[in-house]
Amino acid sequence: MSNKPFTILGQDIPAGKRTVLDIEVAKLHTRTTVKVPVIIERSKVDGPVILLLAGVHGDEINGVGIIREIINQKLNVPKKGTIICIPVFNIFGYLIKTREFPDGRDLNRMFPGSLNGSLASQFAHQFTKEIAPFVDYVIDFHTGGGERDNISQIRLDSSEEKTLELANIFNSPYVVHSSYIAKSLRETLKKMGKTVLLFEGGKSNNLDPVVINHGIRGTKNVLIHLGFIDGEIALTENSTFIKSSKWLRSNHSGMFKLLVENGTHVKKKDLLGVIQDPFGEFKKRIFAPFDCHIFCINKTPIVNKGEALFHISIDG
Repeated sequence: MSNKPFTILGQDIPAGKRTVLDIEVAKLHTRTTVKVPVIIERSKVDGPVILLLAGVHGDEINGVGIIREIINQKLNVPKKGTIICIPVFNIFGYLIKTREFPDGRDLNRMFPGSLNGSLASQFAHQFTKEIAPFVDYVIDFHTGGGERDNISQIRLDSSEEKTLELANIFNSPYVVHSSYIAKSLRETLKKMGKTVLLFEGGKSNNLDPVVINHGIRGTKNVLIHLGFIDGEIALTENSTFIKSSKWLRSNHSGMFKLLVENGTHVKKKDLLGVIQDPFGEFKKRIFAPFDCHIFCINKTPIVNKGEALFHISIDG
């Protein structure tokens, strides 16, 4: 049974109870308070704390859909420990379907934040001080920005054995080595000694049922593995590990015709797409530069020279 007190956001969380708290972000000029709901399920049995977080970028709604379904299926009700869900972190961006905070900042470049900084920096500071210290594990859900469509993948530093173990248990189609980015949420949590999985899947302002199912199943696997919930771990994917990668960029501007599926392994000189001008005067073919996996595709219909089109592995 649980006898230890658990306090977060200044409130004691009773054992065996569901508690919904709010992070007060700011007030609009209409004096309306903007709050971010934090859903906490604490077991009667002491154990670790995991945070499921989505919507750091307000237009990345696949993660919102994943956490919504996790709550709907009651997978966030633990037999041991505490599961915290924040389905919509950047509530401002979510409401107006944009990536940024109202001050134009990318929230995921503002951590650990500042008490007297910009609005995004102050919000990052509040999270870093009032929530992050009290969790042990985090799954942070993202999608591709703009028209870039990510195949379901976990991004991590492959030198971290514990994180790699959880990624294998999550069992997404791809596991991609990704170095830490300065002032990101993931880097800040790492410095605080937390174990973080970053899930990427789909593209902005789109609910992809395949990606959402990957996210739900993977999260359930992790929760079972860590002892939060009962069940059988379902390993259904032959995960592909990508140690190094690059963006294949457009050498021309024009109308972009995509000729390959996301998540495909292609051979050198395979035709990936075609760029054409609107007047029928030229057609530029895009070929695979070498054997590689494609794990992100830009689905925009019109591209400019230098634009990232395909995220590909460079290790075969």
